[in-house]
Amino acid sequence: MLKPPVNTHDHTSGSKEGAVTLVEYGDYQCPHCGHAYPIIKRIQKEAGEGLQFVFRNFPLSEAHPDAFNAALASEAAARQDKFWEMHDMLFENRDALSINELVSYAESIGMDTRQFAADMNDKDISGKVDNDFESGIKSGVNGTPTFFINGIRFNGDWSGREFVDALNEAGEAKS
Repeated sequence: MLKPPVNTHDHTSGSKEGAVTLVEYGDYQCPHCGHAYPIIKRIQKEAGEGLQFVFRNFPLSEAHPDAFNAALASEAAARQDKFWEMHDMLFENRDALSINELVSYAESIGMDTRQFAADMNDKDISGKVDNDFESGIKSGVNGTPTFFINGIRFNGDWSGREFVDALNEAGEAKS
């Protein structure tokens, strides 16, 4: 089970009234998360308002040394209402996540880079990333990406038909 459930501290895309809530615990530098990114984008497009997507940071810093700073960048971007723009930028450039590149991405999506740099160092921002990570641990996450469909962990193959079928079944069960 997802602990805690989706709440106001989460970044959501799509309708909160959708039949399906999909939560991803992800790492911006993870190759598997990079593979999942276009799959999720396609599912979001196809599902439309029937799907609420939530992303929680789960940076695996030992394996991916730039993942934590990338997570900080996404949260700093959220302060300027640019979370999803930064989220997409990070996944589309997951092999280039140095601090200078993160600032460059912030500039390219129209952020105040001085504020962005200050927010990257804010303890509340790192606390948000840590809280996401801890919620993943409490929910049984031990790798990325890990998905939850309507609060239940999906343990199947997220790269194909099985995932889409599980999302469709969850939507039918809720309606």
